[in-house]
Amino acid sequence: MPRKPKPPRERAARALCTYSGNPENTMFEGRPQWESHLSEVDVVLKAALTPEEWERVKEEGP
Repeated sequence: MPRKPKPPRERAARALCTYSGNPENTMFEGRPQWESHLSEVDVVLKAALTPEEWERVKEEGP
């Protein structure tokens, strides 16, 4: 059974984590390291997407 694709925010946060030289799933303050990049991802996506697109992406999850 194929895996469900990760939401765009999570994929972007994981990419930033890797780009920063950090392993995505290493725990940091009790959460996966990639989650610490979500605020940066949100700033970029809000600037790049229309308000409607941003709302849709937010609803898809982390």
